[in-house]
Amino acid sequence: MGWLDPGGIQSLDSLSQSEWDLLCDGCGICCLYKVRTPPEMKAQLTRVACRYLDLESCTCTIYAQRHDLMPTCIDLHAKDIRPLNWLPETCAYRRITEGKPLPWWHVLRSGKHDLVHKLGISVRDIAIHENVIDLNDLQKYVIQLW
Repeated sequence: MGWLDPGGIQSLDSLSQSEWDLLCDGCGICCLYKVRTPPEMKAQLTRVACRYLDLESCTCTIYAQRHDLMPTCIDLHAKDIRPLNWLPETCAYRRITEGKPLPWWHVLRSGKHDLVHKLGISVRDIAIHENVIDLNDLQKYVIQLW
């Protein structure tokens, strides 16, 4: 089974791009806008999502071109995971970085893409698109997930 065995993923650095992409559980949290508030300037999530996030499937509708069409789109790399305190504890990238196994419901363990939504671990039914709000009012949309 190789790298698909959840216990077989030792390091994010060793993954190919396609393997890296398959690790995404499809929660959509990366696609939410974040705000930093004083005094600690810690990033907080908002319920405002990028216009390219499909709010039903919680996947990017322009994934291959996301950095060209949305220059502010986060580009996750193995070295970037630890400082991203807004990544949920359920995030596969965070869990592997912390030496933890993938959750039982993760698609690579369960074979089911929709469990992340059925269990309420995604932004489905929470997120709204950026083009329906005034981005100057992001602070009004700060949320606490789980």
